[in-house]
Amino acid sequence: MRVLMVAAENDRLPNCKVGGVADVIRDIPYALSAQGISVKVVVPDYGQSKLNRSFIGDIAVPFRQHLETATLWQVEQSEGVTQYVISHSLFSEHQGSIYCNDDHNRPFATDATKFAFFNAAVCEAIEHKMFDELDVLHLHDWHAACVSVLQHFSPRFVYLKQLKTVYTVHNLALQGIRPFGHDESSLEAWFPTLSYNGQQLCDHHHPHCFNPMRSAITLADKVHVVSPTYSDEVLHSSEPDRGFFGGEGLEHDMHIAKRQGKLVGILNGCHYNQQNASSQISLADYYNLVNDELIRWMSKQPALLSCHYIAHQRLKAWQNKAANGPLITSVGRLTDQKALLLRQNTEQGIVLDKLAQLALEVDARIIILGSGDPHLENLFTQVMARHENVLYLNGYGQKIGDYLYHLGDLFLMPSSFEPCGISQMLAMRAGQPCLVHQVGGLADTVQHLQNGFTFSGEDLEQQCDQLIATFNFALTTYQSAPEQYTQLSKNAAQARFTWQSSAKDYILQLYE
Repeated sequence: MRVLMVAAENDRLPNCKVGGVADVIRDIPYALSAQGISVKVVVPDYGQSKLNRSFIGDIAVPFRQHLETATLWQVEQSEGVTQYVISHSLFSEHQGSIYCNDDHNRPFATDATKFAFFNAAVCEAIEHKMFDELDVLHLHDWHAACVSVLQHFSPRFVYLKQLKTVYTVHNLALQGIRPFGHDESSLEAWFPTLSYNGQQLCDHHHPHCFNPMRSAITLADKVHVVSPTYSDEVLHSSEPDRGFFGGEGLEHDMHIAKRQGKLVGILNGCHYNQQNASSQISLADYYNLVNDELIRWMSKQPALLSCHYIAHQRLKAWQNKAANGPLITSVGRLTDQKALLLRQNTEQGIVLDKLAQLALEVDARIIILGSGDPHLENLFTQVMARHENVLYLNGYGQKIGDYLYHLGDLFLMPSSFEPCGISQMLAMRAGQPCLVHQVGGLADTVQHLQNGFTFSGEDLEQQCDQLIATFNFALTTYQSAPEQYTQLSKNAAQARFTWQSSAKDYILQLYE
């Protein structure tokens, strides 16, 4: 079986990662190859100068009433997987950035045009068999969704229509919605001669707009979401006011996909076969490493940021005085998906303030690594300033994140929704029990009092109360029942969510 994966990110290549989809595209092709599947992967060329390229051919692409030329390059071939990039100035003109932040009045405008062209180039390359013979076309997130639209509606493509199409939803909250017309970034501007069925492609809330994600869900032969629990959650309407995030306006389409036997939930995987050097570092050495990283972050700013200054001072204080309690860690992007519960108001500040107070009672310290929403960054900086046992690191460093998985005693991941999640798997792999909200892939990987701690709640207030209570219970267990906590750590380390298992499910449930 021959599969082509189409995506916007791929962590197998340098400077081609923003989120978790890049981890999946990096790992699943090789797990599939080990099962006898021939896998090819193609992403845009964002200007990664370090790539070793082999020219495959130029691609003539009709786009926006012009005939554009893109170029297909093979950049790697090993272990039964071939990696490709497609070059064009649309992809590389943003100094290597994968995504652009457009004005709120025209969301996704730059990216939608860029990925529409990428999709058109992929379709032309497939039609002319530049990837050789294929059986399955596997599209990832809204960035690859236009492939299914062109496959279904464009008369240009004959061979392309013969391929089975699988569509994976990694982030249902981002759908890439653009107008059908009357805008330079719109479906009719990109493909002016395309005849299409607007009922199948439109956004439910904005019928005059094209919804790429909905289109692919409607048109694909199989729709894959990245955990079994999430495949149930997407069937229900999101209710953000009460803290539930489900179908994000596409629950009706997900219901249809399920009735048609198209909807499949398969958990992402994690690697377990290598001894990670991160497990060898001491806490004192980690503090030194973080101090060096903070200095680097400071040097990149024209003015000293309060978050970096307070973190630097907090680190110096910690280096001079050890703590006797557990180390609580958290690693991830600062978004409302990850931090909605932590920022909710209580009588004593926000929820994170309350957690810091509970931690201080047992001489525990909290280290949070992450950046993202400026408002959340500012909130977390204020919490750090108020609590001597909190260190908030506003930035990202691969090493300082990896080490935290091994150094921590309790990993905090109270996401409001989590299609799958990888951070909890990495923490568990290192033997660090996790405290998680019982949603999506978190519910499928962490079991309360078996390998970690979980909480839930019918609304935001209940979720916050349960988060605080469960956090306090976890600290109490650590202090008063060390043997039980040690067993939780062992169980977490022994849990297995392998890519090999995921690959077998891909073959049986998506491809065959």
